[in-house]
Amino acid sequence: MFKKLILKKRVVIAALSVFFVYALTAGIVRPAVQSLLHPAAPTAAAKKQLPIYCVDTKGEKKVAVSFDAAWGADDTDTLLDILKKNDVKATFFLCGYWVDKYPDEVKKIYEAGHDIGNHSNTHPHSSQLSLEQNKENIMACHDKIKALLGYDAFLYRPPFGEYNDTVLNAAKECGYYPIQWDVDTSYTDAQRLIPMHIGMCSRLFR
Repeated sequence: MFKKLILKKRVVIAALSVFFVYALTAGIVRPAVQSLLHPAAPTAAAKKQLPIYCVDTKGEKKVAVSFDAAWGADDTDTLLDILKKNDVKATFFLCGYWVDKYPDEVKKIYEAGHDIGNHSNTHPHSSQLSLEQNKENIMACHDKIKALLGYDAFLYRPPFGEYNDTVLNAAKECGYYPIQWDVDTSYTDAQRLIPMHIGMCSRLFR
């Protein structure tokens, strides 16, 4: 299923009240990432490269919401409506085959003012691929987004959240910032459990 959020407005108010108090802005935007971060920076101790989990918001309370689009799209309109009603912008990481299958939904997301990210072309286990295979997978999705929207995506979320130095180097060589998430949670409405990804670029509770 397309990772989605179907919440009644009362659930949004009750469950995410802290979010709406503190989240003055949402989404991961190019200026913030480019000015605050260098992609795939090695840690001081192990020299292992890491993707971006958080950014320095200079003391401001901010949160970035993101969704991975790799399966269905039945609830896209509902999700976009909820985000619009609450004045929230998010980042949607799209797989190439999802772009192929749901071009109208991709356009709706983009035209609603949300960020578009790259989630690979085929959703493979990227850590098992070579550098060139990773680059080919990233750029295949990039080209599909570019052809449909005329937009050059620059945020990359590896499928399954899997990464190693090869994956991060591939993203960097393709001009991408590798993005992970801080919180992976879910909410339950009256009818079903709905998975949801929330990328917390600045933790609210420190």
